This record gives sequence, C-alpha cells and structure tokens, in this order.
Amino acid sequence: MQIQVLKSKIHRVKITQAELHYVGSITIDEDLMDAANLIENEKVQIVNVNNGERLETYVITGERGSGQVCLNGPAARKAQVGDVVIIISYAGMEVEEAKKYKPVLIFPDEQNKLI
Repeated sequence: MQIQVLKSKIHRVKITQAELHYVGSITIDEDLMDAANLIENEKVQIVNVNNGERLETYVITGERGSGQVCLNGPAARKAQVGDVVIIISYAGMEVEEAKKYKPVLIFPDEQNKLI
C-alpha cells in the first residue's frame, strides 16, 4: 500500500506577483526550487497564511536568484502581492519507505532568499 507523505516544503515565502491573464501555475525562483527539491511541472499545494486559501497547481521555473513567487491564471485571485504562502509537495511511497523518508524543508528570508 502506498501513502502520500510530505516531500518538500517552502515555508513562508511572499507572493511577488499575481498574473491573472496567464495559463495557470505558480512561478518559483529556480534557487528555491532546487533547495526544496521541486521540479518544473510538479504538482504543489499552496496555502495562503494571510487569508486561509488553499489551492493546487503546478510549478514553472522562475528566474534564478530573483526571489520570484508568482501565482498565475485563476490562482492569482487566491492571493495578493505581499501575502505569505507555504508551498507543499507530496510523494506517494510504501509505508516502510515513508517511515524512513526525510522531507526537504526550507525557510527563506523575507526577500524569498535562501538563508
């Protein structure tokens, strides 16, 4: 039996852009993606600390070192620039593997830069 477990988390980054008229997704600075072990097109859950909104979308690679975290398409209505969000990725694995697995957790600073 497989279960879903936390794979990666970017804890408390700020939304830097919201682009309503764009094909949906979230654009994330490539440095943050690498540090959190996220890849382009990976499914993620976005949790907005400011308003409680939760949504699922997929990752688009943003400019490395930019601090960019941009909600695109309809998701742009779920957050405003400056809102703090948590970006979460899950993975399916066998129970015994899951018991040993250690997720990747990163805690960027207030400018969305790695500490």
